[in-house]
Amino acid sequence: MKAIQLTEPMSFRRLDIAEPAQPGTGEALVRIHSIGICGTDYGGFLGKMPFFSYPRIPGHELGVEVIAVGIGVTNVAPGDRCSVEPYINCQKCYSCRRGHTNCCEAHKTLGVMCDGGMVERMLLPARKLHVSRKLTFDQLALVETLAIGCHAINRASPKPGEHVLVIGAGPIGLSVIEFAKLSGAKTIVMDMNAARLEFVREKMGVADTILLAPGGEEAAIAQLSAMTDARLADVVVDATGSNKSMAGALAYCAFAGRLVYVGITQQEVSFLHAPVMHRREITIMASRNALAPDFTRIISLIEEGKINTATWITHHAKFDDMISVFPTWLKPETGVIKAVVNL
Repeated sequence: MKAIQLTEPMSFRRLDIAEPAQPGTGEALVRIHSIGICGTDYGGFLGKMPFFSYPRIPGHELGVEVIAVGIGVTNVAPGDRCSVEPYINCQKCYSCRRGHTNCCEAHKTLGVMCDGGMVERMLLPARKLHVSRKLTFDQLALVETLAIGCHAINRASPKPGEHVLVIGAGPIGLSVIEFAKLSGAKTIVMDMNAARLEFVREKMGVADTILLAPGGEEAAIAQLSAMTDARLADVVVDATGSNKSMAGALAYCAFAGRLVYVGITQQEVSFLHAPVMHRREITIMASRNALAPDFTRIISLIEEGKINTATWITHHAKFDDMISVFPTWLKPETGVIKAVVNL
C-alpha cells in the first residue's frame, strides 16, 4: 500500500507499507479519497510546527469512505462517506471526562503526533467519523479546517450587534470569518497582505477590512475605532501565530472584550497588564482543535448551503504528484487558499 512520509523537515519520501489489519472492536477501516493541506502540514515541512514529530506520515484533513467496521460499531457502515475528526483522545483523563476532548491530556492529532492519512487505507476509531450523504470527499476534507474556526468563535460567543475583529486572513483566519459571520456579529478582518483582504471582500463578502502596514498599529486602531463607533472590537481572534501580533491584539479589544488566540507560537507572548488588560477587564482565551459537535454542525451547514466551499479549494494534486507539487504551495504567488490531494 502506498504512503508518503515526511522523514525530516523539507524531505518527503514515497513508501510502500503493509495493509492495515481488519477493524477491531469500535474501529473502522477506511479508504482515503481526499487530503486537505493546511498550515500544520506546511509548518511540519518547514520544521516550524511545535507539536510535529519525525518521521511522520502527514494528513489530518480527510474525506474517506468506510470499507469495513468492527464489533460494536453502529454510527457508520461500509460505503458511508465521512469526514474525520483527527484528534485522538484517551476518553479517561480529567479533560475527556468533562467533555473537553479537544485538549485531552494524552492528545494526539493524526499526521502530527501519530501517523495520518497520506495513505491509501487506514484504521480509525469509528467514533471519529462523521457521515454525510451529500458532501463530496473534497468537501469532507475541508470540514476539519472549518472546525478550527468554529471552535474559536464558540469560545468567545459573539452576539448580533457586537463587533468581531479577525487578525490574519490565512486559512485558519478564513475559517474563523465563516463562523463570525454566522454569529450575526459585525465582522472586520485585518491582515498585512492586500491580496488576502481582497479575497475576503470579494469571495467572503466581508466589506470592512484593515490593511496593517509595518509599524502601523496606531493607524489600524484608529481605523477600527471609526468602524465601531469608537468602541473597538467586542471579540478579537488572532489567527496569525505571531507572538508580536498576539501581544498587540489586546489594543484592539473593547472594554470588557474577549480575546481568543487560535494561532500557535513557541515564543513568549508579553504585554503590559495595568494599562490595557486590567483597565479594560479583557478576557483572554486559547482555542485548541475542535469538538465532535462542531463537525456535525459544519457538515449540516455545508449541506444546507450556508457555507460555500467553492471559494475555499483553489488547488488540487494527484497523490503521485504531491511530493513535487507541495513546495510550490508555499510560495505566496501561487495563491493557495486550500490545496487538496486526491487518491
